[in-house]
Amino acid sequence: MSQVKLSPEKWVADQARLYEESGGTQGTTMGSSPCLLLDVQGRTSGQWHRTVLIYGRDGQDYLIVASAGGSDLHPQWYRNLSVNPRVRLRVETQRFEADARTLSSADKARVWPHLVDVFAPYADYQAKTQRDIPVVALRPVE
Repeated sequence: MSQVKLSPEKWVADQARLYEESGGTQGTTMGSSPCLLLDVQGRTSGQWHRTVLIYGRDGQDYLIVASAGGSDLHPQWYRNLSVNPRVRLRVETQRFEADARTLSSADKARVWPHLVDVFAPYADYQAKTQRDIPVVALRPVE
């Protein structure tokens, strides 16, 4: 596996390191919300980047929210996967590739209540920005 660059945010990098080094047995939650490791390839550098994200489920898909805490800018990982949609995931002890796609408005509306149940602050994030916060489905590659 090629070298992966960790988030510049220390707490995210620390959690990603713990998650990966434990083989997915530690660092798998934020509070009571489940987390996964997302590796995305940089849209200009080609370098792989890793972050930790809360996720929900919709059938076989893993759902992640490009909230950036309600920032007016999309997170870097979202900008990268918009160009390079083949990503790598670790969900607890399992590591696999997935294809990313941004949900339509209708699909987002359908899954949004579930995502707010998984992580309540999502309900407040949209109110902080005029940006439509994307929801991304990650479908494991078979």
